[in-house]
Amino acid sequence: MRIKEAIDSAASRPVAALGVSGTRALLGFVGLMYYLSHYSDRRYLFGPGPDSILPHHLFVEQVQERGSFSLYTWSTSEAWFEAVFHLGLLAALAVTAGVGGRAVLAMHGVFLWSLYERLPAFQDGGDNLAQLVIPMLLLTNCYQYFSFSSGFANRVIGRFPGGLRSLGVPLHNLGVAAIAVQMCLVYVVSGLYKVQGEVWQDGTALFYIMRVPEFELPGLSNLVYNSDVLVFLGTYSTTLFLVYFPMGILVPRMRPWTAIASIAFHVSIGVFMGLTGFALTMVACDLIFLSSALSRARQMARTVGERWSRKHPGSLRTMAVEQSTPPESDSPVGAPVPQAAKS
Repeated sequence: MRIKEAIDSAASRPVAALGVSGTRALLGFVGLMYYLSHYSDRRYLFGPGPDSILPHHLFVEQVQERGSFSLYTWSTSEAWFEAVFHLGLLAALAVTAGVGGRAVLAMHGVFLWSLYERLPAFQDGGDNLAQLVIPMLLLTNCYQYFSFSSGFANRVIGRFPGGLRSLGVPLHNLGVAAIAVQMCLVYVVSGLYKVQGEVWQDGTALFYIMRVPEFELPGLSNLVYNSDVLVFLGTYSTTLFLVYFPMGILVPRMRPWTAIASIAFHVSIGVFMGLTGFALTMVACDLIFLSSALSRARQMARTVGERWSRKHPGSLRTMAVEQSTPPESDSPVGAPVPQAAKS
């Protein structure tokens, strides 16, 4: 009976709609920042000119050897390069703002993949996860929140047969579950890989990592690696957290705290090691585990805003509570799928 109820719930109630919308927006923002941060040097880094860091003919050979593809291989024209680069930038902006729906999200994935392939040695690891997660996001209703909708997509979907429309919720939940499983695999594999290293076993890995010049934060890193206690605790707590992350996600009451710990962990990586793109990509994917907590916080903020507006009638009125979306519940639909949202 419980199995039947779990199947019915997974097929009728979308899970983590708020969290997965945040994932889409933040992944779009990471891509947008990548474009903007390299905008002034784009021709030197990615361009087809003879003065680029990787000559175009060598780039084409590398892509062919990997059996991959990139829109930047199609032409050596400066006009083509500028058009592809700026279209990719606009697609990233649209995904961040929630404009264009899944079609623009798919375009963003193609443009971003093409740019990453142009200079793969320039990446920090977050690109791999982003390229895995974006196809999964296409299955989800990741434009339900933090987006601008023209209603066109709903009108098109409304013309589909009822049986086909009913697949929307199961596909959404499948996409969320795929992202959740992917995140658990990332943590577990990373943790098990670290366990095999000698410096992780003897508790000194953090000392060597924070002494690498490329990853050192002047004025702060030395405070960590000069403390035996901080190095010991940081090394072992990192390994334990990575290996046991799925167990924290499987327990509903521990799920938001595990996600918050993961976000804090990656924020520290972004600050101390400068791996901002990687850190934000991991934080974006962790948001699906915080969907219910975010929904409750959103509802609480609306309630407080409504009460404040009643005490100050002359101020800007907020949206009525009865018109707002109720917060998502804590009841899980399978594991490690995040909490389900009540309709």
